[in-house]
Amino acid sequence: MFESRFESGNLRRAVQVYEYEYDLILKPDYKTKGNTQWYYFRVSNTRTGRTYRFNIINLLKPDSLYNHGMRPLIYSEYEAKTTGRGWHRGCNKICYYQNTLKRKTSGFYCTLTFTFNFTRKNDTVYFAHGYPYTYTDLCRYLTELENDPRKRDRVRRRTLCLTEAGNAYARI
Repeated sequence: MFESRFESGNLRRAVQVYEYEYDLILKPDYKTKGNTQWYYFRVSNTRTGRTYRFNIINLLKPDSLYNHGMRPLIYSEYEAKTTGRGWHRGCNKICYYQNTLKRKTSGFYCTLTFTFNFTRKNDTVYFAHGYPYTYTDLCRYLTELENDPRKRDRVRRRTLCLTEAGNAYARI
């Protein structure tokens, strides 16, 4: 089961193309002309003993660090709970290439393909391009600064403006 209805998640659709292969389509960044270069989603109800292939098919950049050794980030809820291991780089058979899907403006989309073997049945595993840092993470950090007795005299937070979603941009 694929899901991205959480803070900073951006998966629009998952389409099963073969028994253990999925084409993934990302939601473009808000208020851009269709920018899609990062991803953040989770897979739950996992099964072991199979190699799954994920194809993110609507990326934009003509080249990627994935072709030079970079690997997707992974976070397993089970592994975090039992061993304390958090986000780490993983996956296999990673390839980034131009595909045959034509863009509305000009050129073609690119695909990031990778395989993954789930190590625990019914786990929830997150996949991301970069380490997630959400608006909630930022607010939590700013509150810690304000409450730190050694730092609070040098910190002042005021609303500078509101985002499109109505969140307050804060300035320190």
